[in-house]
Amino acid sequence: MRLPLALSGSITLLALTAGCSGTGQPGLESAHQPVVSQADYVLDLAVSGNRLAGDEAQRLAGWADNLRLGYGDRVTIEDPAGDAPIAYRQIADIIGRHGLLVGPAGSIARAPLAPAMIRVVVTRARASVPGCPDRTGDVGPDWTGETSSNHGCAVNRNLAAMVANPNDLVRGVEGPASADPAVATRAIDTFRKAPPTGHGGTVVHAPNATQGGGPGGMAGMGGQ
Repeated sequence: MRLPLALSGSITLLALTAGCSGTGQPGLESAHQPVVSQADYVLDLAVSGNRLAGDEAQRLAGWADNLRLGYGDRVTIEDPAGDAPIAYRQIADIIGRHGLLVGPAGSIARAPLAPAMIRVVVTRARASVPGCPDRTGDVGPDWTGETSSNHGCAVNRNLAAMVANPNDLVRGVEGPASADPAVATRAIDTFRKAPPTGHGGTVVHAPNATQGGGPGGMAGMGGQ
C-alpha cells in the first residue's frame, strides 16, 4: 500500500521536526541544583616538648592567612599521642584570630603522623551547579510547553555563590530552641520610640555647605 505523496511528505516533515525539538524540563522544579563538595587542607607541624617547635607558630599563621580562613571552614587537630597540650592551645589561639573554634578530629583515616608532629586539618565546603548554563533546549521548537532547559541556573548559581556556609544547603540551620520576644521586636520598638524627624530642631543644610560656613552654607563663595 502506497501513501499519497502529500501524506508521506507530512509524515517525513513531522519526524524531522520531532528529532530537532528542544529538551526542556517538564515541571517548574529545576533539574540544576547546587552540589556541595568538600576539600581538606592539611599542615603537619613539628612539636618540641609539648609545644610548637621553632617558628612553627608563624608558619601556621601564614598558612591560615593564605587560606583566608573564615566562616564555614571546619578546623580540627590530630594528635594521636596526645602529649602536646600546649601546642594544641597555641594552634587554637591562632585559629581563633580568624573567628573559628577548633573542633573534634574526624573519623576519616589519613596518613600516619611522624613522631613529634601534630596535624592541622581545614575542611572547606564549596557549592556549585554543574551543567549550567544549559542551552540544549534551544535547538528546536517546544511542542509540549516545557520550561527551558536553562531554567533555575541563574537562581541556583547565585545561591551557591552567596551562601556563607555551603553545608547549610545540605543540612540547613536549626533554629533556637526558644525565642526571646524582646530581641524579635527590638528593631520595631526602636522605630516606634524614636522622635519624629519633623518634631522641631531639624536643620537643613545647603548641598554646597562647608564646615564653619555662614548662613545658607555660602562660606568660601564670596565674590561669586
